[in-house]
Amino acid sequence: MNIISAIIVFENFHEVRRLCHWGPIIALTVIAVCSSMAVLDSIIWYWPLDTTSGSINFIMLINWTVLILYNYFNAMFVGPGYIPLEWKPENQRDTMYLQFCRVCEGYKAPRSHHCRKCNRCVMKMDHHCPWINNCCGHLNHAYFTTFLLLAPLGCIHAAFIFVMTMYSQLYDRISFGWSSVKIDMSAPRRVHHPIMPFSISVFAVNLFALGLALGTTIAVGMLFFIQMKVILRNKTSVEVWIEEKAKDRIQYYQTGEEFIFPYDLGSRWENFKQVFTWSGTPEGDGTEWPVNDKCHQHTLTIEQLKQKADKRVRSVQYRVVEDYNGAWCPLGKGINTFFRSPCTEEPRIKLTKGETIFATRGTKWWMYGDKVLDEEQTKGTLL
Repeated sequence: MNIISAIIVFENFHEVRRLCHWGPIIALTVIAVCSSMAVLDSIIWYWPLDTTSGSINFIMLINWTVLILYNYFNAMFVGPGYIPLEWKPENQRDTMYLQFCRVCEGYKAPRSHHCRKCNRCVMKMDHHCPWINNCCGHLNHAYFTTFLLLAPLGCIHAAFIFVMTMYSQLYDRISFGWSSVKIDMSAPRRVHHPIMPFSISVFAVNLFALGLALGTTIAVGMLFFIQMKVILRNKTSVEVWIEEKAKDRIQYYQTGEEFIFPYDLGSRWENFKQVFTWSGTPEGDGTEWPVNDKCHQHTLTIEQLKQKADKRVRSVQYRVVEDYNGAWCPLGKGINTFFRSPCTEEPRIKLTKGETIFATRGTKWWMYGDKVLDEEQTKGTLL
């Protein structure tokens, strides 16, 4: 009874709702299918209690699953860390270098960005990941990246088990004509009466699981290399984009400035240690960061203010002429608009006829920008 009470009063119980999203549902389904099939195939192909190598194979398989789920759930539930509401820097003069968030009613600390999905300013935001239904940022960047490493490794092991299970079970049943292929089948043949029969349906499920494992290895492996590329430069995906825009701005206006990314400490190892620590908790409080000797704490935020000013100059003001309910694929706005809906989780803004918007860029059917809010809307609602 005490255990049940502890679960009910768990202060972060509301976070369990993050599981009710297509991203975690798909991710956990893939993990469940590959892990369960690999365990069952190990029983069929390489019974773990008969040989030392079989036991090692089985223990490694269980360890992959535990470690993958551990890092996955930590990335989801630990979260990226959020800037406190109504946050202000200790030195009030520093506010001139920072952007103000109307939603959180506070200043955005260096490296933080407001996530419209999470409805908060996120510490060192990298991106909002649909697969964990949360942002990847300061506190969970290491967990998320470790998950991206372990998932392909576990899938490679599982794929090997799937292949060897199918080979061992079909070895005596089908002649492949591979006269030159010789594989030692003495270990799997020690099990003369497997607990599970290898039927056609089991073979089909093995093929399906093999496809999932190989697809996950390729897709998640690419994401891992992308993440490590930015981590070793002590950047985030957002900051890579900011740096590119800084160089474009300097080149376009011919200002003669030299932009130096402030958080690259000059050593890949030092950059690596900013994310990965033995304790699992990254260094820093999420508001102040070690910087390059040629820069200061607000080098990047000053550049962001310059880009924001340039963005206002290039923005185009529009008056809304028709109501829009914020639907992802609006059927009532034409077939072209419906099928060309952007493949992104960015929220669509509900619009009412007569309102004003500032569009910063757009396509033939969609615009990207913000709605101009009056004082009452600013206090009570999100864009």
